[in-house]
Amino acid sequence: MKKLVGAVALAFIFAGCGGGSGDEEVLQIGMIPNQSPEEVEAQYEPLGEYLSEELGMEVEVSVPTGYPAVVEAMASDRLDLAHFGALTYVQAKERTEVEPLVTEVNTYTGTTNYRSLIIVPTDSDIEDVSELEGETFAFGSVSSTSGSLYPAIMLNEAGVDYRTDLEETVYTGGHDATAQAVVNGSVAAGGIEDRILYDLQREGIVEEDAVRTIDESEDVEGYPWAVRSDMDDDLKEDIAEAFIAIEDPDLLDLFRAEGFERVEDSDYDYVDEQARELDLLTAE
Repeated sequence: MKKLVGAVALAFIFAGCGGGSGDEEVLQIGMIPNQSPEEVEAQYEPLGEYLSEELGMEVEVSVPTGYPAVVEAMASDRLDLAHFGALTYVQAKERTEVEPLVTEVNTYTGTTNYRSLIIVPTDSDIEDVSELEGETFAFGSVSSTSGSLYPAIMLNEAGVDYRTDLEETVYTGGHDATAQAVVNGSVAAGGIEDRILYDLQREGIVEEDAVRTIDESEDVEGYPWAVRSDMDDDLKEDIAEAFIAIEDPDLLDLFRAEGFERVEDSDYDYVDEQARELDLLTAE
C-alpha cells in the first residue's frame, strides 16, 4: 500500500504558558486546524477577546499546522486549554492528565453530536463502501476524528482495512482539502465531517452536485474543550461557565453552535476503544 502524508509541522511553538501551578497569568489556548490554520487563527481572535474579558486575564489563541502539535503542546504544559477533536482528546489523555469541560450544541441537529461521511464524486460508479477495496482514499489529518478515525471505522465495518486494503492512502491535512481531492477526482473517495461539507457547499466552495455520500457514521460526540487536570478548579469552572454563557451570534457561528453543554471523559470511551483497535491512538 502506498501512503502519501501531508506535511505536518510538529515544531510549531506555542508562546509561554501556565505551567500547571493553577496560577496562570496568561491562558494559552490551542486549536486543532480542521481547515486552513491561517483561516482558523483569524476566525478565533474574537473568542480570545471574549474569554479574556470574562475571565479577567490575558488570553492567547494559537493554531498550529497539524493536529499532533496541539497534543504535544498540551502534553508538555505549553497549553492550558485546547479545542480538541474526540480523537486528539484521547491521544492527549494518553500523554498527560487532561479533562473535557464543554462541547458545542450542533446547529444542524440541535444536539452535541455530528457525523462523519464517506463521499465520492457524483459521477463515480462506486455505490458501497465495500467497493473501495483497492481504490484511493483521502483522509484529513491522521489525528482527525471525523476525517480519519470514523472513516476507518466505516471502512472496517465494510470489510476494508484502511491499513492494508486501499491502493493509496492520502492524508490531506484538512476537511476542505479532502473535499477538493474528491471533487477533482484525484482520489476515489474521502472521509469528511458532515458540518464542514455542508458549510463548504453553502459557501459555494464545493458544488452541491459535485459529491455524493455513500455512508455516514453513527453519532460522534462534539469537539471537547479540554484543560489540564492540574488547573485550579475555580478556573476550570469559570472557563466552562464562560462558554455556556456565550450568546453572541458571531461567536456561536464560529462553532456552528447553538450553545455549549458540559461533557465528561466517559463520553469519549467509544472513540478511545476504536482508536486502540485501529492503531490511531498515537498522534503522528
